[in-house]
Amino acid sequence: MPAGALPTTDEEVVSAVRDAYSAIAREGTRPEYADAVAEAFGYTAEQLKSIPAESHMGLSCGNPVAVASIKEGETVLDLGSGAGVDVLLAAQKVGPKGQAIGLDMSTDMVALARKNASKQGYKPPQVVFIQTQLTQPLPVETASVDCILSNCVINLLPAAGKAALLKEIYRVLKPGGRFVIDDIIGKKPFPDAIRFDLSGYIGCISGALELEEYRALMKDAGFTDALFIATGGDLDIYNTAGSTGCCAPQPTSTGCCAPPARPLPQTTATIESLNEWAAAYQIFAKKIFSDTPAKGKAFEAVPRWWDAYPKDKLTPDEVATLLRDPDRSDYALIDVRSEDHFRGHVRGSVQWRADTFPDELGNFYDHYSKTKQVIFYCGSSNGRGPRCAAWYQDYLNGKGHTESKAYVLEGGFLGWKHPDLVNTGGQVTCD
Repeated sequence: MPAGALPTTDEEVVSAVRDAYSAIAREGTRPEYADAVAEAFGYTAEQLKSIPAESHMGLSCGNPVAVASIKEGETVLDLGSGAGVDVLLAAQKVGPKGQAIGLDMSTDMVALARKNASKQGYKPPQVVFIQTQLTQPLPVETASVDCILSNCVINLLPAAGKAALLKEIYRVLKPGGRFVIDDIIGKKPFPDAIRFDLSGYIGCISGALELEEYRALMKDAGFTDALFIATGGDLDIYNTAGSTGCCAPQPTSTGCCAPPARPLPQTTATIESLNEWAAAYQIFAKKIFSDTPAKGKAFEAVPRWWDAYPKDKLTPDEVATLLRDPDRSDYALIDVRSEDHFRGHVRGSVQWRADTFPDELGNFYDHYSKTKQVIFYCGSSNGRGPRCAAWYQDYLNGKGHTESKAYVLEGGFLGWKHPDLVNTGGQVTCD
């Protein structure tokens, strides 16, 4: 394959896109570039001031939150959530009784988005970011989402991935649910120099569908009433905003400047103006018909959100070894059960109840931030234990704190096989 050419398989295309955007997440974007792109595509100064600067990176082609009519208490899903800009803006609208979920294929982007959410004081499950492939079935329950957003992402997927994602959007929307997509659409057929250029593809141009192709995919997915509106956004802003300085416009640039002036690579093809070939569109649609669960029956969109958050496990034998070592004091055992610990608890446990744990995270951090291993468990360590471990690890990551780490006791108390290390009373309860 020639250097700079688009890979020939879908898997290689997805991998190339993921690697490029992961590099952007690690290196960041110059604020002047990110602000110029955000303002060009409709974000207001008030919106940008209300979220961390690191959450918008100049990767948008619209502002879907502004027109999505998001209401308090709704469940909102953002596909290709990047550093979190649209999820954080949506979270302001859904409030504490709603949920804003971001899905992205880049682990680095997800980690950055979680840090940005932590800066805003958001915790799961109100705000959740999950790493997943958008070309695969989404880790979201059927008919569970009120509103879906996506911002300049679908053009980055291979043709089969585009079709599959639109069908998944239809599946996860509630009957009557809606979505707003901002995307780039081709005005005319691209010459091969553009269509098969990897830099142009990563830069959101070469993978753009033409309007009638997009309409056909939408109809095939079940959306018969999709509305396409050209927004008039200036695509040339990607090439002109913040483009001065000593750095080459590549996401992996090194040398005198970091981050690069322009995070997205420019196509190697000769194009005087991107606006000649493509345009920014907003696409609106609603799920009208459904053979999914009956109206009025509510489903959690991501019922086990904690499975997507990093945490390690320790076996009962490993924990028993810690307890039997008189020279080890760099760990803590946390029993998160409430009224169901009548059979006892692992020796030395401290109780922090799962039902109040999110509100106690700051206090918990003050207690254990210098403790190397903080080991959580519940009855089976299938729900409450890993959930609290995920909350704590996410809190640590948000602060950039690495001195302490969350673990889960595998099998929980029910899987504990060391009766000599069980207490039936006298458990310490937190203040």
